Amino acid sequence: MNGFLSPALQDLLVDASVETAEMVLAAAGIAVLLGLPLALGLVLTAPRGLAESAWVNRPLGLLVNAVRSVPFIILMVAIIPLTRLLAGTSIGTEAAIVPLAIAATAFIARLFETALTGVDAGLIEAAQSMGASRMQIITKVLIPESAPGLIAATTVTLVSLVGYSAMAGAIGGGGLGDLGIRFGYQRFMPTVMAVVVGLLIVVVQALQSAGDALVRRLSHTR
Repeated sequence: MNGFLSPALQDLLVDASVETAEMVLAAAGIAVLLGLPLALGLVLTAPRGLAESAWVNRPLGLLVNAVRSVPFIILMVAIIPLTRLLAGTSIGTEAAIVPLAIAATAFIARLFETALTGVDAGLIEAAQSMGASRMQIITKVLIPESAPGLIAATTVTLVSLVGYSAMAGAIGGGGLGDLGIRFGYQRFMPTVMAVVVGLLIVVVQALQSAGDALVRRLSHTR
């Protein structure tokens, strides 16, 4: 890297990498914290669920689908007032976390829902026959049995967030995407663009490999 980029650009690259990591990890953490309860709500209130309720299930499903149907770049612009309210600004790393977290929550909720619905119904019936409460079924059956699927869903979300964070750079979100646009594209520095793309590929590969390894480990211990 020393032979291709100036020390100043190297420092910018390090700062941009830290900003990308901050955006991805913060948004993913929020998405998991919000997405899991949302997914459980969708599963429990679904037809033949433990707490079947069409009045709850349908609005939740419509809300998730509505957020997922909006392209991320449009979502970022559409919720600028909310971003300003929560982050105090509409540009920068902290501001980008707001739309990233919202988009990731809707995305991961559906993936979590799929993982949770994959749990063998016989296990749930067995727990019910032994007098387990709804909360016990959730914490002792649904979540543990779907753990590999939940981890796989989180991995997919992390990888997607890396791409979303790069798009956030298009409107001043910071991170590697912002660096690539400002220097690689606007200042016609293909070397910077190549380094940014290479780093993003490495990050995605590392996240996917780590997630796959954890899924295999959990699957073997079940």
